[in-house]
Amino acid sequence: MELRDQVIAAADLPTRLDKLPGWQGNMSGIAKDYPVGWDTAVVMAVRIGMLAIEMAHRPDLDIRWTGMRVFMTTHTAGDVVTELDLATAARIDAIAAATTPVE
Repeated sequence: MELRDQVIAAADLPTRLDKLPGWQGNMSGIAKDYPVGWDTAVVMAVRIGMLAIEMAHRPDLDIRWTGMRVFMTTHTAGDVVTELDLATAARIDAIAAATTPVE
């Protein structure tokens, strides 16, 4: 079974999100705010875009002057949170940690 087909049980989601610091949400989607400057957010967005192509999973990216918000849900599973969302969230956190702030 593919990650996109493995729906997270509502009762399990809070515990699973506890393992992904900063990520919040409910069964309709998960989100995290990254407090980075606009230039750094753009660099992260390009890297997240490459990840999205690799994983065939497209998060919503909202870039603002003071940060970037990432939101995910798995549309093909009925707009719920799946293992694919959690795996993508962990990879996005790794991208954020590896991105040097642009000044």
